[in-house]
Amino acid sequence: MHDDRSLVEDRLRRVLDDRVRPAVYPESVPLDVAVWHAPGEPVPVAEGLAAEPEPITVGTRWGAPWGTSWFTVTGTVPEQWAGRTVEALFDLGFDGNMPGFQCEGLVYRPDGTPVKGVNPLNQWVRIGAPAAGGEQVRLHIEAASNPVVFGPRPFQPTPLGDKETAGAEPQYTLNRMDLAVFDETVWNLVTDLEVLGELMAELPVDSARRWDILRAVERALDALDLQDVGGTAAEARSRLTGVLSSPAAPSAHRISAVGHAHIDSAWLWPLRETVRKVARTAANMTALLEDEPEFVFAMSQAQQWAWVRDHRPEVWARVKKAVADGRFVPAGGMWVESDTNMPGSEAMARQFVHGKRFFLDEFGIENDEAWLPDTFGFAAGLPQIIRAAGSKYLLTQKISWSQTNRFPHHTFQWEGIDGTRIFTHFPPVDTYNCAMTGAEIAHAARNFKDKGAARHSLAPTGFGDGGGGTSREMIARAARLRDLEGSATVTWETPKAFFDKAAAEYPDAPVWVGELYLELHRATLTSQAKTKQGNRRSEHLLREAELWAATAAVRTGFRYPYEDLDRIWKTVLLHQFHDILPGSSIAWVHREARATYERITAELDGIVDAAQRALAGDGGTPLLFNAAPHALAGVPAGGAGETADAGTPTGLTARDGGGHVLDNGLLRVEIDARGLVVSAYDIDADRETIAPGEAANLLQLHTDLPNKWDAWDVDKFYRNTVTDLTDADEVTAGEDGASVRIVRSFGASRVTQVLSLAAGERRLLVDTEVDWHETEKFLKLAFPLDLHAERYASETQFGHVFRPTHTNTSWEAAKFEACNHRFVHLAEPGWGVAVVNDSTYGHDVTRTVRTDGDRGTTTTVRVSLLRAPRFPDPETDQGVHRFRHALVPGASIGDAVREGWRVNLPERRLTGAAGTAPLVTVDRDAVVVTAVKLADDGSGDVVVRLHEAHGGRVRATLTADFETTGVTATDLLERPLPDSPSLDGNRVALRLRPFELVTLRFGRHA
Repeated sequence: MHDDRSLVEDRLRRVLDDRVRPAVYPESVPLDVAVWHAPGEPVPVAEGLAAEPEPITVGTRWGAPWGTSWFTVTGTVPEQWAGRTVEALFDLGFDGNMPGFQCEGLVYRPDGTPVKGVNPLNQWVRIGAPAAGGEQVRLHIEAASNPVVFGPRPFQPTPLGDKETAGAEPQYTLNRMDLAVFDETVWNLVTDLEVLGELMAELPVDSARRWDILRAVERALDALDLQDVGGTAAEARSRLTGVLSSPAAPSAHRISAVGHAHIDSAWLWPLRETVRKVARTAANMTALLEDEPEFVFAMSQAQQWAWVRDHRPEVWARVKKAVADGRFVPAGGMWVESDTNMPGSEAMARQFVHGKRFFLDEFGIENDEAWLPDTFGFAAGLPQIIRAAGSKYLLTQKISWSQTNRFPHHTFQWEGIDGTRIFTHFPPVDTYNCAMTGAEIAHAARNFKDKGAARHSLAPTGFGDGGGGTSREMIARAARLRDLEGSATVTWETPKAFFDKAAAEYPDAPVWVGELYLELHRATLTSQAKTKQGNRRSEHLLREAELWAATAAVRTGFRYPYEDLDRIWKTVLLHQFHDILPGSSIAWVHREARATYERITAELDGIVDAAQRALAGDGGTPLLFNAAPHALAGVPAGGAGETADAGTPTGLTARDGGGHVLDNGLLRVEIDARGLVVSAYDIDADRETIAPGEAANLLQLHTDLPNKWDAWDVDKFYRNTVTDLTDADEVTAGEDGASVRIVRSFGASRVTQVLSLAAGERRLLVDTEVDWHETEKFLKLAFPLDLHAERYASETQFGHVFRPTHTNTSWEAAKFEACNHRFVHLAEPGWGVAVVNDSTYGHDVTRTVRTDGDRGTTTTVRVSLLRAPRFPDPETDQGVHRFRHALVPGASIGDAVREGWRVNLPERRLTGAAGTAPLVTVDRDAVVVTAVKLADDGSGDVVVRLHEAHGGRVRATLTADFETTGVTATDLLERPLPDSPSLDGNRVALRLRPFELVTLRFGRHA
């Protein structure tokens, strides 16, 4: 037989595009349209419905950037359409290639009842099936004219990312507002031909199945009268019955489809718009659930559920019913789909506390899975947190975006830093916006790396990023793929059903140990510095507020601010969303984030001050309140008291050759005439910290224009060019006699640094203020160390992770920018160095061997300070920034932990009557208390969270300094665990494995 595949396939494409798809709506009549443009921010539904609209015609431009327009459409169903299916078609100016990234609408009836959302790939609203001839139609559309920030040429700077700079030019053209007859037979024929055509293209050319489909499609096209598609569609469909009913092979890959709409809580739109995106999507999905009995839809992010509840009660009522029916499924058990690299230990825990508790309180549903399809890599402390929250599974898709290495598994056990393992799945469909196309399904089956041991995978199905969700077309495709020869099988299932099935099937899944590093989007560790600083400082302020409020509540009867802390935590958690904290959202989002963090700071400072004043009482004794988990200046952790003598005062002298020398008997630091640290000598250890011929406190400036994803990415070639900022405008001794001030100018920017060495301390503080006015530049701060280390420790949640300093493999070379929390630590046996920070995350560590002199190793730690990408925020990080870092020579890992906490917590001093004993004390520095608070249920019980922080086994005793009725070990949600420690008086004996996390609840009399 002659090979006529191309002829038939081209015919199929032409007939589908030019004849069959247009015949889905064979008849239409225009609707009358009027519009009212809301003058400012979105208005309540009642106000929008009551407004007086003005007539508008199709073809008219409408919608200023970020505006809201209320369209009113009216019309009459023609008498001759009686008994036929009629739909309203609304095209607000959509681009079908960009669902979720442009204008959208939510349709209402005149009484305010939501009908469904409309978006580029979901433009219909059912009027009647069958319709009544002469029926009057009146609908309202709340339409958002969100501008297209991610335009035809992506990553171009645009003012559209902030309402304050976006202007008022109309963004869209009204394209269609019609009533139309919907021909369901033709619509089904479209789906039949699409599914078979897509499947055919994925099958081997020498496959008999491919040719069977080709001939069936040819027969169907022959049966179709192109002048009467509607009249012949049924016959054409009948000729496809055989190939559509042939069952899949028993060995076929099995896909669990989960209805899904990934909705970024903020990204190329502000938070307030996400509130509406979620409502539109939820309205669509609840409507679809009513029509499709097998369909299951899952929605993550408790914050988004709360938005529907609080802002769209009419949609919420439908959602609650669908949840009760088991069809609309809460997923993930987190407050938002957060970044997991940068949130601190407690914050990461609270993501699960607040997320899981919301679903439990609202629906009585416990989530088993963490659902993070789009998060930019996963910190190695996360498995223990997931398990401590009572969950056991993880789903993500993002690792498939890695540029260098292909991850070797799709289903595996992920082992964290403490040994906890979590059953994890990466959908091999390689998208969290699966549309159920033949190419996607075939790719999932081919791509699945665990063949022979497992055969199940998950496909999150529905338009996402900006929402939209699953469409009826996707459901129709899935129905045909349920059991179809040549294809993987597709079944609608909940995430829990998939995971339970997959885990049972694959009990000996392979193990991946350590972080799940995304080899992409590394610059998200640095972009939008003020957002990152706001997060870090809010986390530590929340620690202080809980600690001092709990202490004051137990000691003085102070009113513990349960509601305020709950609200503030949720706000901080929201801003850890994976496009807010990483700095990859539009200018509007980060402008609002800065203002939010300022409000949070003021409110938390108020709580801390009120609690501390209640504890201090009236008096003139100077008191230090120590919120750190280690003793400070003689004041115990979590307590308040008078400070001990600091030790030998620091001396400041002139340096031979220019510059200054700081010496406190522990460290001798030489700062040359350029303001660079050329020596940091550990006197006790008789050891130099700075590599020979090198200088620390070196600011380095790189050109930084990644190939794409400007705010997200830094490409390795940025290192090819560097400018060392060694010229100083001034290097002067500080008036306090213990510091040196350095001023530098470069480009349009200016840096002022103060290097200080306090009495009795083995740490050099580096305070940096940058008035930053560069574009497409990357600013680093370098510390070249005379130290030979093949690996270094980087703090993560509830511990630290080790990374190599070498690049033996492509996996190691790909980690050229990585995340740390408060410290980076490097060591040779018996001596180490820590670099600690108060608000930065990105860093790199490199090593070279000196070819002359001692032939020793120089290991350089560089912290990332600032970037200046121009998309999606063209003014990223312009302005003044302040950072604090410290170089700690002679540091053990315990010193790194201690100094990391200290640099992040301000010293708070009051005068009062007397000091305050801590509520709890621990007798081992290796055990770090991360939270002291009152129980969330309002019982007055004291909750203490702690972990082993040095990476070794430890025995310790925790002592409670208050009257307690007993102690219980709990999960993160403060629910009792089966095994609890015994209480000996007020003491609890602890035996912790490396990095083990423990939560203890101490009962108190009501």
